[in-house]
Amino acid sequence: MSYNIEMTEVTGGTFWKTYTEEQIAGTAEFPAVTSFADVTVMPELMEYYPPIDLYNKRLRELTKALGPAWIRVSGTWATKTYYDFEGVTGGRVPDGYSSVLTGEQWIGVLDFAAYVGAKLLVSVSNCAGDHPNGGPLDLTQAKKIFDFSHQHGRDIDAVEFMNEPNMLELSGAPQGYTAADYARDQDILYRWVRANYPNCLLVGPCTTGDPAAAGAKSKGFGAGIASMTKTCTTEALLTGTQIPLDVFSYHYYNGVSERIAGVMPAAHWPGHLAHSDEYLAVAPDCASAHAALRDKFVPGGQMWVTESGDAGGGGDTWASTYLDVLRTLNELGSYGTITDGIIFHNTLASSDYGFLEHGTFLPRPNYFAVLLWNRLMGTAVYDCGHLNRENAHVYCHSRRDGTCGVVYLIINNSLTDTISVTIPKDALR
Repeated sequence: MSYNIEMTEVTGGTFWKTYTEEQIAGTAEFPAVTSFADVTVMPELMEYYPPIDLYNKRLRELTKALGPAWIRVSGTWATKTYYDFEGVTGGRVPDGYSSVLTGEQWIGVLDFAAYVGAKLLVSVSNCAGDHPNGGPLDLTQAKKIFDFSHQHGRDIDAVEFMNEPNMLELSGAPQGYTAADYARDQDILYRWVRANYPNCLLVGPCTTGDPAAAGAKSKGFGAGIASMTKTCTTEALLTGTQIPLDVFSYHYYNGVSERIAGVMPAAHWPGHLAHSDEYLAVAPDCASAHAALRDKFVPGGQMWVTESGDAGGGGDTWASTYLDVLRTLNELGSYGTITDGIIFHNTLASSDYGFLEHGTFLPRPNYFAVLLWNRLMGTAVYDCGHLNRENAHVYCHSRRDGTCGVVYLIINNSLTDTISVTIPKDALR
């Protein structure tokens, strides 16, 4: 289990508006949002946050304890971020972009990754500013962030071309951008990365809500996205690409949060169902559906979930509570029975789904669940299929410390029934 730090956290900027106490208590309505174009500027959904302090001692120590892991710096905002490492803009955002990343801010990311012992995955910009003549991708921006990182002794370990490209313009791509444009531009970027940074993994295409691959239990999400904007499929994005990917990636959310439920009501799950078997089945259903695409486009490669959480749109009102621990651990356990890879939780320390509370960096229940997972669960996965039944989910791995033995994760998601477990040998609980 790894995690995202949103690019907008690094630069400072808009992100999902904090729920009010009344909204959390269920005594106040949520904004009546029924459509959107650029969510990053919608005052009903967004508020401004200053840059995250990546030198904060509590943040660093709690994050280091989760390691070794990966950090992904990306998000919708990353697609339209200008890299001002030379300090020439004076803080003014150049035409075609919407935010500015300074050299000092990016050094903060590199220092943070080094301190916590994490590898670094990034997505690069792909907006109107990166197509100054309306043609193919201009590599100026990508070259800057790769070369600047290298000059500071910290190469980028993996790259995704852009965030959620199947939503095209809604994800920040230039007006009129198509799947064919994406395939052309991914090849341009990845051909350059292959030639200049051959140890960097090529990851993609990090789609979200693709109706063709979202899985039967989560198709409301894909259909909702398709209804509100021009979208394309994973297949359309990758068909015709020439530079092979090292890792297949996609994004998974169980649904959408109360903030944006008005846009996609069929994709929202109420809290009273968050313990249910049907709800917990969404993640493995989605993984199985995407595994077929992985097998087609990246045969033999790993599959990564480069954004994951309870609900797109900053998380539900209960995302920060113990209730979401059931989903988080079941996602990890079930994923291991389907494929090998990494899950990047969204986010480390921002909005309601953050492992750590925004600003204070105090740990939430999911933080401790993932801390145990990363410390205890090894990489060998054993078949527990016959042990699973209604309201009981059992997963067995080797021990992370390499000692002979196994670790069981046992989830009782019933609100009323207890489970008795007999272990064949002495065990620690």
